[in-house]
Amino acid sequence: MIERGHHDMGGLPAGKVKRTEHAYDDWELRVDAMMMLLIGVVGDGKRMTVDELRKNVEALPPADYDKMGYYDRWVISLTQTMIQRGVITTDELARKLAEVEKRGQTPFSKNKNGV
Repeated sequence: MIERGHHDMGGLPAGKVKRTEHAYDDWELRVDAMMMLLIGVVGDGKRMTVDELRKNVEALPPADYDKMGYYDRWVISLTQTMIQRGVITTDELARKLAEVEKRGQTPFSKNKNGV
């Protein structure tokens, strides 16, 4: 018998799904755009697959999975996939994050020009 993953809620009581439209934060739109570029929906290259995204989301520890939102999970998964594929290293990522933090921004916030 296959054990159910923490993320797999199929058939479990979870209450009603609220089907409402909402505005996305800028960082969420940026994460979505990165995903479209990385899987090759737009642009000229395919750097990853949707299966890799799903695999790395499903690999999150239950406590982390539960406290993260949809796009938070995507950010972690995209990062893990790029590291696993050798596109970036953890050292390169740490240096870039430190550079962004030094500028006083979070990685997905707008810069001083509104971009």
